[in-house]
Amino acid sequence: MLMRSILWILIVGLFQNVSAQEPISWGPDMHFSTFSIAAIDPETRESGVAVTTRVACVGNAVPWVRAGVGAVATQASTRVEYGTELLDFIESGMDAGEALSTAVAGDTMSARRQVGVISLDGTKAQHTGTGPSYWAGHREGPNYVTQGNILVGPEVLAAVAESFESSEGTERHLSDRLIEALMAGQIAGGDKRDGRLQSAAVIVADPRPGNSRRQDQVTANINVCEHPTPIAELRRIYNSISQTLGYRDLQRLAGNDVWQLRVLLNAIGYYMSEETEISLNAASQAYTEDVVEAVHQFRVDQGLWTPRGDVARGLVDQQTIDRLWQSVEAAGKTMEVRKVIRDAVMVRR
Repeated sequence: MLMRSILWILIVGLFQNVSAQEPISWGPDMHFSTFSIAAIDPETRESGVAVTTRVACVGNAVPWVRAGVGAVATQASTRVEYGTELLDFIESGMDAGEALSTAVAGDTMSARRQVGVISLDGTKAQHTGTGPSYWAGHREGPNYVTQGNILVGPEVLAAVAESFESSEGTERHLSDRLIEALMAGQIAGGDKRDGRLQSAAVIVADPRPGNSRRQDQVTANINVCEHPTPIAELRRIYNSISQTLGYRDLQRLAGNDVWQLRVLLNAIGYYMSEETEISLNAASQAYTEDVVEAVHQFRVDQGLWTPRGDVARGLVDQQTIDRLWQSVEAAGKTMEVRKVIRDAVMVRR
C-alpha cells in the first residue's frame, strides 16, 4: 500500500501541468497598469526603477536592472521577458532604441504593452501600445524615462519628471530620488482606479566595487507587495534601513542617525563648531549629553521648547529635523552636508 501511494505521487508529479500551480487570479497574462520611472545616475553609474500600481506585488514583474548596463520597466499587459531581453541587447552593444525596436518587432501583442528602457550610456526608448481608453503615455528627460497607463492624466508623469529633474546633482542616492519622484506622481493623482490591493517597489544596481554584497550588484531592493499606502511604506522602509535622520524620534538613543544629527548641528554652529569634520565611529553614534544640550539649545532658539516640562530635553522629532535642514539651507551648506552623509545612508542590502 505504501509503495502504491509513493508511485501515485510520483506519477501525478510527473504529469502535472506546472502552469496550474500559478495563482488563478493571474489569468493568462499579468496586468500591471501603473506608472514608473527608470533612470540612471551618470556620476555613480547606478541604474534603477521605481514603480507603483493598484495590483499586488508590482515589484515581482515590472522593474529590471543590471549593474553597468541599464534599467527596464515592463508594464500594462506585462511581458516579463522584456526585462532580460532588453538588457541583453544593450549589453551586446545595441543602444536602447535599437534594443526596444528589436524586442517589440517580434511581439505579436505589442499593442498591449508599455515599456521604458534606459542604458547606462544615456540612450533611452519607450513604447506605449494602444492600451485602454484611460490616459496612457510616456515622457523622457535627462537620465530618465517615465511611463504610465490608466492614469488620471499626463500631470502624473509631469510631476514625476519635475521631481526627478529637480533632485539632479543634489548628492542624494538614486533610490532616494526615485522614491520621491514616485510620490510626486501619486500626489498628482496617480492611478485612476480604486482598489485595495496596492503595491510599490524600488530596485537599484550599482557597478562600483564594494557597494553590494550580492553578485548581481543590486543595492536597494524594496518590494512592498501590498499596503494601503505603498509609496509611503516604501519611504518608511528605505529611511529605516538606511538609518536616515528622521526615520525615528531621537531621545537618548544610539545609531547612525545620531552621527548625522551631530553633522547637521556642527554645520550650523551648535555642536563642536571648532571642528571641521565629525568622524563616523562608535563614539559619534552615541547620543551623549553634549549632543542633548546642543539639540536643546537649538530647539529653544527655534521656539520649539518651552519650560513646561512636558517635552523632554534632547527630543529630535520631525519638526526639529525640518528646522535643522532649513537652518543648514540658510547657511548655504546643504550640498556640503549631503555629501558628507551620502555614503553613510546608502542602502546596501
